[in-house]
Amino acid sequence: MAEKKQEFVKEITSMDEDFAQWYTDIVLKAELADYAPVKGAMIIRPYGYAIWENIVEWEDRKFKETGHKPAYFPLLIPEHLLQVEVDHFEGFAPEVLWVTHNGDNELPERLFVRPTSETIICPMFSKWIKSYRDLPFLMYQWNSVVRWEKTTRPFLRTSEFLWHEGHTVHADEADTDRECLMILELYREFVEEHMAIPLKLGVKTEQEKFAGALRTYTIEAMMRDGKSLQAGTSHNLGQHFTKMFDIKFLDRDGKHKYAWTSSWATTTRLIGAMVMVHSDNRGLVVPPRIAPIQVVIVPVAANKAGVIEKAQELNDRLKSQFKVELDDDTSKTPGYKFNEWEMKGVPVRIEIGPKDIEKNQVTIFRRDTCEKSTLSMDNLENDLKDLLENIQSSLFERASQFRDEKTWTVNSYDELKESFEDKTGYAYAMLCDDPACEEKIKDETGISTRCMPFDKVDLGYNKCIVCGKETDRMLIMGKSY
Repeated sequence: MAEKKQEFVKEITSMDEDFAQWYTDIVLKAELADYAPVKGAMIIRPYGYAIWENIVEWEDRKFKETGHKPAYFPLLIPEHLLQVEVDHFEGFAPEVLWVTHNGDNELPERLFVRPTSETIICPMFSKWIKSYRDLPFLMYQWNSVVRWEKTTRPFLRTSEFLWHEGHTVHADEADTDRECLMILELYREFVEEHMAIPLKLGVKTEQEKFAGALRTYTIEAMMRDGKSLQAGTSHNLGQHFTKMFDIKFLDRDGKHKYAWTSSWATTTRLIGAMVMVHSDNRGLVVPPRIAPIQVVIVPVAANKAGVIEKAQELNDRLKSQFKVELDDDTSKTPGYKFNEWEMKGVPVRIEIGPKDIEKNQVTIFRRDTCEKSTLSMDNLENDLKDLLENIQSSLFERASQFRDEKTWTVNSYDELKESFEDKTGYAYAMLCDDPACEEKIKDETGISTRCMPFDKVDLGYNKCIVCGKETDRMLIMGKSY
């Protein structure tokens, strides 16, 4: 049995040996996704899609509670709409997939597969919005987008991925900003409190913001290799698109005015973030609040009288309060099942055998620490609830501690470069608003500005680390996905 376990785990590359391969091994072996017969695309397998459904369910409910209404727009967008907003499209141009033929017939106008939907949504806003009474207009859609990436990796960067697109219209800048920050807080609540991933919230620099945006707000997460992942964004688009697409409204004062718009999104990338923040060399680790299966019951010595029956009784007893799976497959040994469910990251495993039944207890294995203990059957529901909450909070605390240990302050450009030679993480630094300083860092080191955080830290100096000019801009810097 020990040999089988070792062989099974050997199929995962150690994260210390090759982090990228470790990540891919987990995605494939935990059956989250597989490669599709389409360049750069992935197939999300049922277990992975169940996690996505939990994300969608929570976010969709929150969007509706905050007054947003779902809609759907076409996948294909006519080329002439690009002429209205060329600057925005240039940011996506290298990744755009074109449709040119219907059968053997060339189309009279090329169509492109949406990389994002501003160019098809804004003309409809212009048609629908006429008065201040129509505002704010709050809308979103769940869909897929296509960006023909050169380098791909499941969930993190694929040619097609799933997301929601929020698109809203407002009367002024202040209301648009309120919308963006409300959505950002909603994202924070879900990612931190349900996915157990600690975040840094802030605003992107001019160089890093979304093409066409006035401001881009972001949630940034640190992965286990010290790199940063942009986990979600909300954009105050100002009047950029409303002037391009003539989105006006008649205000209370009887004057026609250009509206303001926002857009926002999180994607299946969140699943990749979950893998890279919580998992280990034994496989996937899934936080209980988003786990498709929170508790798996594995009978031990299932051939003994009463074991399968007791396991089934437990399953029936617990399924009204927890997401439970009974693994009563007799073709696999308990040891193999243990490895299989550890690989899939199920938060809690219950082992039940003749000795456990005799003692009116169950043996518990918690995936986050890989520790075993026993629980009485008498108060099992309450004890399991407490255990799952403990696992949830422990995962967040562990990830927060890891991030804090890999965060430091630099006082000069040389110190920034030297510090990233032997470690990865977040560097706090002062940087002025001259684009040349930011571009110099990125071009020479591959280090990018992640955001200007809302929880600004006093670094003890006030000069740009590149040019020496006085500045009050404190930034988080690091290498990213």
